[in-house]
Amino acid sequence: MGEAVAAPEHLLIIQRPIRVLVADAAPMQRSGLRAILTAGGAPEIVIAGETGDGGEAVVLARRLLPDVLIADLALPRVDGLGVARAVAASGLPVRVLLLTEHGSDEDVLAAIAAGASGYLLKNAPAEELVAAVRAVAAGGAVITPAVLAHILVRVAEALPAPETTAAGKLDTLTEREREVLVHVARGHSNAEIAAALQVSETTIKTHVGHVLTKLRLRDRTQAVVLAYETGLVKPGA
Repeated sequence: MGEAVAAPEHLLIIQRPIRVLVADAAPMQRSGLRAILTAGGAPEIVIAGETGDGGEAVVLARRLLPDVLIADLALPRVDGLGVARAVAASGLPVRVLLLTEHGSDEDVLAAIAAGASGYLLKNAPAEELVAAVRAVAAGGAVITPAVLAHILVRVAEALPAPETTAAGKLDTLTEREREVLVHVARGHSNAEIAAALQVSETTIKTHVGHVLTKLRLRDRTQAVVLAYETGLVKPGA
């Protein structure tokens, strides 16, 4: 008899489930989201709960502590922006992904200000929604591409002259931390940054943490905005 062959190390890794709370006033919409997120292509995503009311969404977020709260922008009692603000203000380890029928630049900017980590149109492909949930759960930020293009143009137009920018805010960062911030601003995940810089993902997480702490930022979304405001990253570059 031949010797037993051990399974490759990567096959022994058990991925922690991504727990999702769904908040949408329309039962059929909730059913659709549930079906997409629990399909065979996303076995690590589980539905922790659901509601059709914004006020209850905040209560459930506090009680269930999901990794991601998917909230419709137009929720009754407390809208999606209010839900995002309440979750951010409470300091819960919950990331908010907002969904909307018709996205506008103003809504996206309001979502960022409210503390949301993602903003997606409801007509986005199923795989885009799944990818957004995974990215947000991993600490990333997601803005639907069609709206992001407009936002970057507006940010570029609003930037002051180079000599009057807030680039001084970045003086506390090391060269490596600046490099990591550039990657974050371009939407790269920690794993992608680690591969590009040829270091461990743990090292990148440490650098990102230092960047957020030094710049007094709440999350990666604010880091992206600051990178463009300071001219560290240019739209389209």
